[in-house]
Amino acid sequence: MKNLLNDEINALVGDILNDYNLKRRIDTDQIYSQPDKAVITEILSNLQKIIFRGYYRNQHYRIYTAQNNLSMLLEDILFNLSKQIMLVFEGKAVAENEENTELEEKAYDICIAFLSQIPKLREALEMDAQAAYDGDPAAAGIEEIIFSYPGFYAIFVYRIAHELQLLHVPLIPRMMTEIAHSATGIDIHPGATIGRSFFMDHGTGIVIGETTIIGDNVKVYQGVTIGALSTRGGQNLRNKKRHPTIEDNVTIYSNASILGGDTVIGRNAVIGGNTFITKSVPANTSVSIASPELIYRYGNHTEKEKLQELTQEENWDWTI
Repeated sequence: MKNLLNDEINALVGDILNDYNLKRRIDTDQIYSQPDKAVITEILSNLQKIIFRGYYRNQHYRIYTAQNNLSMLLEDILFNLSKQIMLVFEGKAVAENEENTELEEKAYDICIAFLSQIPKLREALEMDAQAAYDGDPAAAGIEEIIFSYPGFYAIFVYRIAHELQLLHVPLIPRMMTEIAHSATGIDIHPGATIGRSFFMDHGTGIVIGETTIIGDNVKVYQGVTIGALSTRGGQNLRNKKRHPTIEDNVTIYSNASILGGDTVIGRNAVIGGNTFITKSVPANTSVSIASPELIYRYGNHTEKEKLQELTQEENWDWTI
């Protein structure tokens, strides 16, 4: 039996190695020069400790001063992030047959530029946390939002990834937002542009595409898609505006779909739940679907009831 098993394993190994020789697009010979997802996850964890001082403080550092603690975290991030950036630049250079000179220095400079944005990130995330607190009567306090709201974690990771995207770092920003996507069910492309005081209530199932532009004080509920109208053009659509623009002070209720690069949702608009929008909406406009009809069946007897029309304020609560 053991010899038979060995023969079968050897046969399988041979078949798979022969398939490797076909040099498929899903293969790489750069086995030791790929970014490490576990390291990137740890970088995000350390950034939480810096950005949310006190909330994610490492208890092992209690005997150190804030300066020493911060120095240790920054050194750790600088070392690991610059290494991961260098790896993706090396891979990109090999794939594109480019000369990969001075990559270590380039990765280091990018890291320093990124880390210099931490005060700006802290300011933006403070405003996001306040927007969540102001917009959710179920929120008991800012600490609850920071510790437990999936939407807040997703926007935290997005804001970090977006800064790296602006610094033209390949791959790593998308890896970061996909780590958040896996943890929260919220899919935000790092290329999207999102303004201040952004709040995703409940969050699960939200999708925000790469070329989306979102203004300040926007509130989005679960299941919302801000996406492309069509992707049939594939790679020919790269670098084209495919996703909507959402202006300031817009509220988008659950399961609404807003699609298309030419679609603009104007300031102060309210988009009701389950709506499907593919053209622009003027400022100060409310959009909703007609009230549904309920059907009750009692044995052979059927009754239909049209839901009563609600006031505008009640209607938006109803669509959540």
